[in-house]
Amino acid sequence: MNEVNVSAPKGAVLATVIVPFAGLVAAIILSWGKGIDLVSFGLFAALSAMRILGITVGFHRLLTHKSFKTVPWVKVVLTVMGSMAIEGKPFVWVADHRRHHVHSDTEEDPHSPNAGRSGFLGALKGFVHSHIGWMLSDSRSDHARYIPDLMRDRHVSFVNRHFALWSALGLIFPAALGFLIEGTWTGALLGFLWGGLASVFFVHHTTWSINSVCHIFGSRPFRSKDQSRNNAFFGYLAFGEGWHHNHHAFERSAKHGLFWWQPDVSYLLIRLLEALGLAWDVVVPSQEEVKAKLSSGRSG
Repeated sequence: MNEVNVSAPKGAVLATVIVPFAGLVAAIILSWGKGIDLVSFGLFAALSAMRILGITVGFHRLLTHKSFKTVPWVKVVLTVMGSMAIEGKPFVWVADHRRHHVHSDTEEDPHSPNAGRSGFLGALKGFVHSHIGWMLSDSRSDHARYIPDLMRDRHVSFVNRHFALWSALGLIFPAALGFLIEGTWTGALLGFLWGGLASVFFVHHTTWSINSVCHIFGSRPFRSKDQSRNNAFFGYLAFGEGWHHNHHAFERSAKHGLFWWQPDVSYLLIRLLEALGLAWDVVVPSQEEVKAKLSSGRSG
């Protein structure tokens, strides 16, 4: 049941950063002069949405913060979707994120852009560290401390053990769809590049920006000890995750867009699951709780 808490080889981590970028470049070259075709664009958009929701709803709001409960098969599907984003095994992702909340913007935070840094060069180093560099560090989040519940969960453990399979399927699936729709190997290649590697690149830098950009740029309606920010651009692009300061104020909330002008696609999916009877005990702060924290300046 217990997995040894070891880091992925740094070469493998670098590959997850470099290979999707190379795939994006190849996809652009192949589409140069004629533009991205409708099938390739559709695969890119659909697979990107699937991966982002796997991270935001599956890895983040369900596994990390237990913002709602669901049936086992939905938990497995969401966790597989998150694994297809190739951001690391569920165990590692959740342990790192829970550690981030415990030690937000301190030296113990695995990916703070702010801890112990000042001046322009310090800010630049902090941004690079929080966006990508932290994944190459030797610091590890203790599984026994941060995710004992997930290590006992046989459904999440199953997905975690077979992470490499889900990662590969996330690349093979759009290639197969491209071949079936277009009926050519070129269609398969474009499906692999746009729906696979280019999509992974887009999702990586969209979700990683919550660690970096959303602790540097944006608004802070709740007074807090950390530097989390609400960033409207990533509020839209990352399906609600960019309302990051709201999230730090109400960590367990399934809804990050707490105000009417803050769209939250991830929460809409949770509401849909709830309407279908597939989600329950959905945690959302009342308007009174939100107003109390705004007026008192307290942060949770």
